[in-house]
Amino acid sequence: MILAVDIGNTNITLGIFKNNRLIKRSAIPTAGEKYSYQLKQALRGYDICYTIICSVVPQATRKLSCDLKILLKRPLYIVGKDIKVPVRNLYRSPRQVGQDRLVNAYAGVVLYGAPLIVVDFGTAVTFDVISRKKEYFGGMIIPGLRISLEALNQKTALLPKIKLERPQEFIGRDTGNSMLSGIVYGFAALTDDLALRIRKKIGRQALLVGTGGNIKLIAKYCHRIDKIDQDLTLKGLNFLISSGRRDRHL
Repeated sequence: MILAVDIGNTNITLGIFKNNRLIKRSAIPTAGEKYSYQLKQALRGYDICYTIICSVVPQATRKLSCDLKILLKRPLYIVGKDIKVPVRNLYRSPRQVGQDRLVNAYAGVVLYGAPLIVVDFGTAVTFDVISRKKEYFGGMIIPGLRISLEALNQKTALLPKIKLERPQEFIGRDTGNSMLSGIVYGFAALTDDLALRIRKKIGRQALLVGTGGNIKLIAKYCHRIDKIDQDLTLKGLNFLISSGRRDRHL
């Protein structure tokens, strides 16, 4: 079995794969002092042979790696350090691209082909663009849904702190629903418009694949998302470990 770990700014997502099939998915908060107890609970009863980690939080990477080495006593690999994502990176400064974005690009190409657009609704919203030649072309980074709601509350005198959820109406008739409608429908419109503009650059046949923790909330309001794959990053990590044979697809 392979343990794939995606360390994000809000949550650490764990995926256990057996024969390239995701058999368990769980998450723990990134902002924790210790992970050992939660890891024991999540991995109890599973015989993990390899662990692969993708992270955008260096401090959490160090703590989690230490805990997993003690708990599992099995080989552990960190993307970007021990394993390179086999995608040609066209960023002006390639090191600036988050490894999670490269993993999404790699998984997206393996599963859906190219050209491709991946939109990831996590703590931030990222658009990643993959060319016809299966190159990582670049993308966009936008404040996420929760960050945007928090900013409205923290940077204004009268707007309340509210929970991110589906808006009850398109045109809000109270402050909370006006905020929710603006965030949800606004991000949906942003997604649709950016997808249209990107397709004009890289090809109208480019698929738009949605992933990330908030994708199921937002996808209902979008019109241009072709595929929803909430576990795209985990699948990409599994491919990297189990895929000497898969690299030929890129």
